[in-house]
Amino acid sequence: MTTTGSSHGSEVPQGAGTAPPRRIALPGILLGVGLGGFVDGILLHQILQWHHMLSSSATANIDIGDYPVTTVHGLELNTLWDGLFHTVTWLAVLAGLGILYARVTHSRGRVWASRVLWGWIVVGWGVFNVVEGLIDHHLLAVHHVISGPYQTQADIAFLLLGALLIVAGWLLQRSGGAVDLPSGSDRHPRR
Repeated sequence: MTTTGSSHGSEVPQGAGTAPPRRIALPGILLGVGLGGFVDGILLHQILQWHHMLSSSATANIDIGDYPVTTVHGLELNTLWDGLFHTVTWLAVLAGLGILYARVTHSRGRVWASRVLWGWIVVGWGVFNVVEGLIDHHLLAVHHVISGPYQTQADIAFLLLGALLIVAGWLLQRSGGAVDLPSGSDRHPRR
């Protein structure tokens, strides 16, 4: 009997009961988008306080008003938008967990040790950085990683980190083997 997988306990026999690793791509990417958003929101918005969702609103590429974080009203509005941002990232995590739970019907503990799942999560984090960086930092310019003389370099570094995460995650998931998922005949077709 041939097996595939890694030394992390995720090896499963090839054949019945296994599915290609791409079956967990969508839930992995959603988890990565949500978790990457949490890292951004918690670390950069709350702990380091480098920026908030509308902290560069005065110089944004769209007219949304001026909401400086140095005023009570500006901080209240930025906090509200930070909360909405966290809600979206939380919903991405819930959706990722729900889809993953639906696709993994047995040996659920094994999938968490899978390089395939963690690779897709890292890809999702990179996708979050690239999309959020392009839209919020460059296109709309509603905030930047840091404001000031180095904001362009910091915004570009954020995009480069996202690209590196996508490549690293892609390579990590490619190095994994089949994940113990139901075969196509056992479940609904992949969406």
